[in-house]
Amino acid sequence: MQAIHVHTRVVSIHLSVTSDLCVTPLGLERDADLQLLLVGGELLKVRSSSWKKNRFYKLQEDCTTMWHESHRTFKRNQTFSIDEIESVRKGRQSEGLQKHTEAHVEDRCFSIIFKGRRRNLDLIATSAEEARQWVNGLEKIISNMKKLNSHWIFNCMRKADKNKDNKMTLKELKHFLRQINIEVDDMYAEVLFAKCDKSNSGSLEGPEIKHFYDLLIYREEIDVIYGKYATTGEQMSVKDLLNFLLNEQREVATMEDAVRLIERYELDDSAKQKNHMTKDGFLMYLHQEEGSIFNPAHKEVFQDMSQPINHYFISSSHNTYLMEDQLKGHSSTEAYIKALMKSCRCVELDCWDGAHGEPIIYHGHTLTSKVLFKDVIKAIKEYAFKTSEYPVILSLENHCTLEQQKLMAKHMISILGSALLTSPLEDQMPTAFPSPQDLKGRFIVKGKRLNKLDAVFSNTSPGVEEDCVSEEDEAAETSNSKTDSNGQKAKKSKIKLAKQLSDLVIYCRSVHFSGFEHAKDNQAFYEMSSFKESKAVNLAETAVNAFIHHNMTKLSRIYPAGSRTDSSNYNPVPLWNAGCQIVALNFQTPSKEMDLNQGRFRSNGVSGYFLKPDFQRYPGTEFDPTTLTKGPWLKRKTFHIMVISAQQLPKLNKDKCKSIVDPLVKVEIDGVPADTCSKETRSIENNGFNPMWNETFQFDIQVPELALVRFLVEDYDSTSQNDLIGQYCLPLTSLQNGYRHVPLLTKHGDVIPSAGLFVHLMLLDAK
Repeated sequence: MQAIHVHTRVVSIHLSVTSDLCVTPLGLERDADLQLLLVGGELLKVRSSSWKKNRFYKLQEDCTTMWHESHRTFKRNQTFSIDEIESVRKGRQSEGLQKHTEAHVEDRCFSIIFKGRRRNLDLIATSAEEARQWVNGLEKIISNMKKLNSHWIFNCMRKADKNKDNKMTLKELKHFLRQINIEVDDMYAEVLFAKCDKSNSGSLEGPEIKHFYDLLIYREEIDVIYGKYATTGEQMSVKDLLNFLLNEQREVATMEDAVRLIERYELDDSAKQKNHMTKDGFLMYLHQEEGSIFNPAHKEVFQDMSQPINHYFISSSHNTYLMEDQLKGHSSTEAYIKALMKSCRCVELDCWDGAHGEPIIYHGHTLTSKVLFKDVIKAIKEYAFKTSEYPVILSLENHCTLEQQKLMAKHMISILGSALLTSPLEDQMPTAFPSPQDLKGRFIVKGKRLNKLDAVFSNTSPGVEEDCVSEEDEAAETSNSKTDSNGQKAKKSKIKLAKQLSDLVIYCRSVHFSGFEHAKDNQAFYEMSSFKESKAVNLAETAVNAFIHHNMTKLSRIYPAGSRTDSSNYNPVPLWNAGCQIVALNFQTPSKEMDLNQGRFRSNGVSGYFLKPDFQRYPGTEFDPTTLTKGPWLKRKTFHIMVISAQQLPKLNKDKCKSIVDPLVKVEIDGVPADTCSKETRSIENNGFNPMWNETFQFDIQVPELALVRFLVEDYDSTSQNDLIGQYCLPLTSLQNGYRHVPLLTKHGDVIPSAGLFVHLMLLDAK
């Protein structure tokens, strides 16, 4: 790798700009739905059964900001960015609309769901047609912004135009540069301004603004790369592009692949006719999925999905119902929806007796709010298979009396219907788990069972209608932490279990763990144990090979310690190294641990299932992630990475116009202990728009199949902890070699529009 030396101060990506500082959504100029949003209209805002108020909503001309009136004394006019929207739901598909509106307004309702923890916006239009147009219009704008992410620059240009005259003075230009997170001295700003002010009028307008924009988007590091390969009249021929793909990107590419890229991304028709790629087309390609760090082939399900379900890591949530902490946080169906939409495949239902005979879900004996069990099951049914079609495990923490248990079973059967697994797939007693492929679109109940699964196929008595069973291990942990009047630890409590609920437990019967030898001799394959994090970590450190062998035939669920009242998370990597499948995390809490979870399950089509390596699946393995004795798991790689530059990093303190970030980049490897490592660049002062590092790192990887790569961009602070700007994580085996762009995500895992890193990567077999 050769360092790319550049001297330019500002870089970005190409997009056409109109002289009046507006973004025109491509293909939507005459769209009727968009026009309705631009004209605006009154919608009924719903907060509760008694709070329903008409408010005027209107899409601003920049097509990136929504304005709405407010009757607050100090906030009469309010806006929110389209970027803040996670999704738009038509109908009564939010918890608020279901609770506070009647069924007859279903076709007039829609909800705007925001990223992070911001409250949903529940709205009712005057007609079904108007609701349809609002939903369609917003979805089109959101889709366009994802495709053309340079709208951020235009938004900043509009904000800098203080007097709204569609001109830019030198003072406004300086303000604009601070808006886009770059500090420049007065002389540089004056030179840039003078270069564009061809009319010598003291302000930029029309073509002069376009010229300023062209200077702004210039990326010299792209010039260096493009110039090296463009040998045909200063353009890349199809042969030049193929050479780049083979030599730099290390792709197995053909001439047909190069032609396809030109046809897809070249903007100039005359160049396209010659099978040439201009610099603009080249940059467009680098910003698409083919130029991304993440292998596009892994965006689809590419692994064998016909293995037994215990052969996969399974994306799993703990206390799924909580939006916040587990002492006084809000319980909501929204929490289940958010987890499922992130491809979580194992959700937890903490069930207690509720009023009026209806079971509820909440964190027992705390101030957390309550949500009806049946409402949760309805939400799960609606959203379980929108992101992934593979099975969802319903992990029951059952604290209910018999009557409400029977109602739980009734609700699951009536609401989930044939999707609920109520008997083994086979006509005879199974000896191993079915596969994710076999269980597509199905719900599996995890919980206590009165008898062995064999009873389903026996001709003997159907058994008792109810009986006592021990509590789930997680519930027992809380009970066992209490002492009696003599200071003795309370005995493990038992609950009565209804046959109706017991019979729904097929492949995930909860049993207490009494040691690996006991499990080997006494547990059936479908009998699984839950481990609190401290016990699981201890086993992963002291008996990891036994743990790995245990997980070859059985499922293991890990859950956070009860002492984590703030819903913080533990490191899932050592448990994945031990072959544990259901490593349950608090999805509602942004953390490095959730970054790693999102990275692990980003691959394989975001299915929520990731096939474990061979050495974690088949008996006879001597794999130990701590000692790394010789074996098939040692596939040593050398990972070279050059961190070249970043683009359009967001300001962290938007209230201070002169607050510019000082970014640095950390590159972390998380895997077996020998591979876990972190390296970082120097910080760049006062430049969040186009910082340039050109710093190279090398990592020696022993077990690449278990390694995750995490990029972390921080704002350096010499006096306190650095602030997070953005992050991105993916499996080492899912990255692409060569020059690649790395998208950046917020702490909540949402894409930061326009922001990213530009890097050069090389993953090679170690010598």
